[in-house]
Amino acid sequence: MDRNLLYRMIPKVDLLLENEGIKSLMKAHGYRVVMDAVRHETDALREYIRTSEDAKEAEHRISALPERITAYAQQLCRPNVRKVINGTGTILHTNLGRAPISQAQADKLARVVSGYSNLEYDLEAGARGERYAHIEDLICRLTGAEAAMVVNNNAAAVLLILSTMTKGGEVIVSRGELVEIGGKFRIPDVMEQSGARLVEVGTTNKTHPDDYEAAISEETRAIMKVHTSNYRVVGFSESVDAQELKQMADAHGLPVIEDLGSGTLVDLEQYGLEHEPTVQESVRAGIDVISFSGDKLLGGPQAGIIIGRKRYIDQMKKNQLTRALRIDKFTVTALELVLLEYLNEETLADRLPVLRMLRESGESARRRAETLCGMIRDQKVQADLAVEEVFSQVGGGSLPTELLRSAAVVIRSGKVSAAGLEKRMRHLEVPIVCRVSDDAVLLDVRTIPGEEFEIVARMLGEVLA
Repeated sequence: MDRNLLYRMIPKVDLLLENEGIKSLMKAHGYRVVMDAVRHETDALREYIRTSEDAKEAEHRISALPERITAYAQQLCRPNVRKVINGTGTILHTNLGRAPISQAQADKLARVVSGYSNLEYDLEAGARGERYAHIEDLICRLTGAEAAMVVNNNAAAVLLILSTMTKGGEVIVSRGELVEIGGKFRIPDVMEQSGARLVEVGTTNKTHPDDYEAAISEETRAIMKVHTSNYRVVGFSESVDAQELKQMADAHGLPVIEDLGSGTLVDLEQYGLEHEPTVQESVRAGIDVISFSGDKLLGGPQAGIIIGRKRYIDQMKKNQLTRALRIDKFTVTALELVLLEYLNEETLADRLPVLRMLRESGESARRRAETLCGMIRDQKVQADLAVEEVFSQVGGGSLPTELLRSAAVVIRSGKVSAAGLEKRMRHLEVPIVCRVSDDAVLLDVRTIPGEEFEIVARMLGEVLA
């Protein structure tokens, strides 16, 4: 193999730039991107020639250099954040963006955020307004709270609450509620960052009213209750409910703060799920300040919603942290669109994707899986297809013990392993994220809406042809 000859066969940069395909590429993506692609691909080609013994393959790569440059430049310009199809059956999949919004909501969102909006402009007064005004009244109407505000996630909400109400003092929390919310972000760490001092009471499995009473001192600024959204302590366990905590705190002139975690505005028992404390229940219990997430059971965008007594919310709005933690026009608009759906609870589950997925029965999932399986089979794929019962999970740190009867299309190929097929599916035009079990790929239809079946079938037809 004559490496020097192969090196000389590599076109010079000025000749590559005269290629008609490269010229078109430069018009589309600019000089800088094209030159980065040229350097990357020519360097890769030289390295291949240096280490390979296959002269024919090297010559083929040289002749295909313009196409490789084009492919790499297009890859450089392709957004990293892309739409994916969720075939895992995990509804609030943290790695896949948690709660999806509906296409109708997305269309309305695009119309607002693609231009200017009245984010901080009062159209009635013709003067500067407040971004919270668009959603505060709506949140209060839905929850019964006196006041509300929104920050960029629930951890930020807890940080702002504690920094405003308890900085320099003590906050009493049950040991059984010192949760880690993911990514090693823990309630004790968030509390320390806020400037408050944690006072732990009770044990992991049992905390009694007397434990709180004994811990109250002149340094106590608040009692905090944290809903353990992402785990359950079962068996020999006991905790103090929010209403009893509120009565105790009132006797000592202290506020009660409750972190509801995933938060829900509807009773999930109507969908056959276990009871999850609702935001309205905490408001009725008299809790002074409550926080919860927007992108979990609520079904909206990532946000930390804070509701409660007006005097505390007003203090938080003046906290310097609020500027750093505030939400942008995309979140304000998306959250308002989702909250508006809650005004009509009778049809809510039909219009909110998260609730629609939570509500779907095992029988319905089975019928839809049969439909998708037939559509894939119509693509004449070379694979064994079947429909099997599986169990979906809620995910996102919500309802951790709840398993939902569902159905999946099970794919077994004699030509590629399940791991290999799963990898190919992740690299499709619209990536499909699935489960792998018993050397088979599983597509749980609970998290695949019917309007995505056609594209799933078509792409799998290409992969399994």
